Amino acid sequence: MSAGRRRGGLSGPGWPGALWVLPPLAVVLGLFGYPLALVIRQSFEPGRGASGWDSILGSAEFRQAAWRTFALALGTTAGCLLLGTFLALVIAFVPFPGARTVSRLIDTMLAFPSFLIALAFTFLYGSAGVFHAGGFLYSFWGVLFAEITFYTPFVLRPALAAFGQVPGAQLDAAASLGAGPWRVVRQVVLPEAAPALVAGACLTMLLAMNEFGIVLFIGAKDVLTLPVLIYTKGIVTFDYPGACVIAVVQVASALALYGLHHWISGKGGNGAAVGKA
Repeated sequence: MSAGRRRGGLSGPGWPGALWVLPPLAVVLGLFGYPLALVIRQSFEPGRGASGWDSILGSAEFRQAAWRTFALALGTTAGCLLLGTFLALVIAFVPFPGARTVSRLIDTMLAFPSFLIALAFTFLYGSAGVFHAGGFLYSFWGVLFAEITFYTPFVLRPALAAFGQVPGAQLDAAASLGAGPWRVVRQVVLPEAAPALVAGACLTMLLAMNEFGIVLFIGAKDVLTLPVLIYTKGIVTFDYPGACVIAVVQVASALALYGLHHWISGKGGNGAAVGKA
């Protein structure tokens, strides 16, 4: 049975095909759209209005949190991209005993909650930890180190999958022409895996921008991020409209980054299509 006939059978004469979009649309609007609308409305609560937005966005506290959030997300993405790509190259192309076991451990790490990494780092580098490096752990660099450790598998896993799809004939041809290992990696492997690396980097940046558990569990008081500021205003000081203002900014930033990811992916796809033509 063809795809067209299957679609026609699902719609039927009394159930037009366009109506099939209503159930998932209702779920999305109910679980995401309605709560988001409430947050947006709360950010414009009577008594605050535009002055609430001006006071929040113009405050030094918000600017500091926004800068810390962006710096952590950018640093985490860069660190994960470098470390994840290097580890994926080693696992994929350097034969060593236990490579398959390492790959499975990476898959397992993807299921770990972020607070476990923060807890482990506290035991290792906290004030009473094994290495007694509490000053480092509670700084910007300690949080960055913890986030790179946690999010590297989100780049490593798609990189491994992409490296596994590189045709062996291309590698053999490049080697037969006298290209060294690093030249093969630079000119053959990485261009083939670029879409997967970009996707992993965008996912990592999205997750790092919204990271809350690591900063909270480490207890880095001087590392104020937007998620922590939302928590502080909404739960600690009961400033719900202020928390909603920052939450709307956070959601808008995440959606903008998500749109940029799709735009980059589309440009890459068009370029690939042109190249094949």
